[in-house]
Amino acid sequence: MNFSAILETLPTVDHLTGLNILNGETVVRHIPAAPGKFGSLRVYYALAQKFNGKLDRTSAEKGLELFAEHTADAKAHPGKHPNVDLLMRVIAENHRYLLQPLLK
Repeated sequence: MNFSAILETLPTVDHLTGLNILNGETVVRHIPAAPGKFGSLRVYYALAQKFNGKLDRTSAEKGLELFAEHTADAKAHPGKHPNVDLLMRVIAENHRYLLQPLLK
């Protein structure tokens, strides 16, 4: 399945203003509910739901699967897909973060 088809299977994010990725109390990354970011927001929100708000090696691997063809593109072009790059860093450096959906 490609990314567009996968997105159709993920939970909607209409009720969110964004999502924070936290290291303790520190926001490592914020994904806003904004044009060009909705795909990433849906992926990270799905991970938050499936993995009880935890972003670790296991959930990051699932996230790379969900990003489909964008994962290969991110590997070929570091920096082009920062939200995919973050998942690869979580795996490579064994980070553990919390996913905090922000409700409207």
